[in-house]
Amino acid sequence: MSTTARLLADVGGTNARFAWQAERGAPIGDVVILPCADYATIADAIAAYLQRVGRPAPPACAIAIANPIVGDQVKMTNHHWTFSISALKAHFGFQLLRMLNDFTALALALPDLKAEELRQVGGGLARPDAAIALIGAGTGLGVSGLLPDGRGGWVPLEGEGGHVTLAGCTPREQAVIDIIGSHYGHMSAERACRGQGLVDIHAALQKLDRPGSDAMPLDAAAITAAALERRDPLCEETVDLFCAFLGTAAGNLALTLGAHGGVYIGGGIVPRLGTRFDSSPFRERFENKGRFKDYLSTMPAFVILARQSPALFGAARAIEGFGA
Repeated sequence: MSTTARLLADVGGTNARFAWQAERGAPIGDVVILPCADYATIADAIAAYLQRVGRPAPPACAIAIANPIVGDQVKMTNHHWTFSISALKAHFGFQLLRMLNDFTALALALPDLKAEELRQVGGGLARPDAAIALIGAGTGLGVSGLLPDGRGGWVPLEGEGGHVTLAGCTPREQAVIDIIGSHYGHMSAERACRGQGLVDIHAALQKLDRPGSDAMPLDAAAITAAALERRDPLCEETVDLFCAFLGTAAGNLALTLGAHGGVYIGGGIVPRLGTRFDSSPFRERFENKGRFKDYLSTMPAFVILARQSPALFGAARAIEGFGA
């Protein structure tokens, strides 16, 4: 067994991506995507990956996971996996096990993204010495960023900004938020800006437009497909509202960080919208901050288009420490 190899993982609420790196700086390969629902525990998923690639557990492992990391016990927000970090380390005999939030890992990878892995949506040029914001919608809503450390490197943010309270910018937006919020109690940005959020927005619009009628439920994929093909006005409005809510949340984050280094948009949903996202209300809502519209209008936004999960590169970097 190699004494330098490391196992890397990017674990979301739906899928877990595993990869192998022979040593620091080596290419990341043997990427396998496993559905989380197929495994009772994260240990089972790790064991299945190692069996598939025909390797024993390596000395080091870094797992980027869609969850806050506070203490030894991890209980996923959008999946049923729960585990002890120390017990997982002992189970596989890892000498080093680094656990970090998946969007913290993605943030660590941002400085290494190539131009062809990004598509700019409005704004001007990114300032190389300024804070960078990161937000992305998938099973949940991930939020992170990078702050310059004053020595040419970066300090990543670890937080749960996807759970900030969301407010509407128009009466119709607020009506949709009120309906969704009545089901969940707290109306966080994540409730609207995720896959289930598309479903909930679609149902809320039906309730507003056809009160008393039974809703016609559609899943997120069907809503997105109908909107992209422009064959269902309700689905088109659903996607527009999703993008508007994401723009509101992204603008809040950009203001908070002073993100003149750019606002990066990750997650699985926005890249699937393609250029439909570019003409959506996202940018207008992003800049819709009253007296600070001009301040935000110069900040570039970038959709991340990388084919391989950049969070795997961030996980690899985290093994060496959080400094980028």
